[in-house]
Amino acid sequence: KPKVGIVGEILVKFHPTANNDIVGLLEDEGAEAVVPDLLDFFLYSSYNSIITHRDYIKRDWKKAFLSGLAIKFIESYRHVMKRELKNSKRFTPQVPITELANGAKKHLSLGNQMGEGWFLTAEMVELIENDVTNIVCLQPFACLPNHITGKGMIQELKKSYPESNIAPIDFDPGASEVNQINRIKLMLSAANKNLINKNKIPKKVIDKEAM
Repeated sequence: KPKVGIVGEILVKFHPTANNDIVGLLEDEGAEAVVPDLLDFFLYSSYNSIITHRDYIKRDWKKAFLSGLAIKFIESYRHVMKRELKNSKRFTPQVPITELANGAKKHLSLGNQMGEGWFLTAEMVELIENDVTNIVCLQPFACLPNHITGKGMIQELKKSYPESNIAPIDFDPGASEVNQINRIKLMLSAANKNLINKNKIPKKVIDKEAM
């Protein structure tokens, strides 16, 4: 079954009420939902202070030092889990926040720190490089930072990863749920075609999985 990564604004990405239970929808449509770790967002917020101190005008060594300690503290709690996931045949461990940043800065400046900022692009890069080429990018309507580093980066990512299949979806009380579902199904249609072409899977097997 096709794997579909879920990225976007933090509330819309994780809260099933805000995103109309997109994980359930994807699973009902025969796909496997891949949702990045929530703690990575807190690591991103801490790492921003280090980036700002190191690369940009604002020099605040104390804040950068404390942020480095916070990152080490969080990673110490994830150490055992990451070790077990690495030994698993089915799952992959979370990558360090420095690797996420290095993946993102190939495509945009790490000075993009409003909202999800460069972290949103970093998550898409990580998913694609781990063979999750189908992605839904969720955003509240008119969320400017999200539109810039999410929807605005799709063409850039397609240049570097032609196999990527990314669908931006706006979530808003005034947005049509039917339109959202149709866009997701259109993305899944392309995902299934790509899966058939890549693995030479008979179409009837894909259709049976989706039932």
